[in-house]
Amino acid sequence: MHLLAAFFASVIALPLVVSAQTPQPASEQVIQPQVQRREVRLPRFPSRDFELGLFAGTIATDNFGASTVYGARFGYHITEDIFVQAAYGRTEVSDENFRQILPGGLFARSRETLTYYNLSAGFNILPGEVFIGRNLAKASALYVIGGIGSTSFLAQRKQTLNVGLGLRVFLRDWAALQVDFRDHVFALDLLGKRRNTQNLELSAGLTFFF
Repeated sequence: MHLLAAFFASVIALPLVVSAQTPQPASEQVIQPQVQRREVRLPRFPSRDFELGLFAGTIATDNFGASTVYGARFGYHITEDIFVQAAYGRTEVSDENFRQILPGGLFARSRETLTYYNLSAGFNILPGEVFIGRNLAKASALYVIGGIGSTSFLAQRKQTLNVGLGLRVFLRDWAALQVDFRDHVFALDLLGKRRNTQNLELSAGLTFFF
């Protein structure tokens, strides 16, 4: 009787032992979601690589003193730090100082027009921020710039080298205030003698990016 009971007990426990030793399959996902993908249009942000600006200031023309200068600039930013820029400037130069010494002065008229254009390359050497008060900060960039161009003055057209330093302060992501200091170097025939002249320019203006 005991043997018979032990036999039946072993038969009943055998499936449980096999089940415990056999690895259970991973649970399968009961619900298969049917998600329909929709096409998403990414927003298009303006690159603002191009710039267009107006400027005004003063230029100290060698031998003729300081006078008001104004003009326009157009540029393209190749990278965050490197850009190229074309500029055009115009001023009226007076020979009043020479008229006090030489009868009739040097010019046919008391004032002569000087115009220049150049193509330059610039590099941002110190990007950062300008703080206005305690709670307002504006992005800025200090840059060096230099290039070549041409100056038209006294019926002479002279190749011109320009080098300088500038500061750009962003008022918005599409507008900036710029201050530039540049030296325009060109040769001038004056009183029968040809010499290189240093013409220092300090200007400020607004630049717009698009």
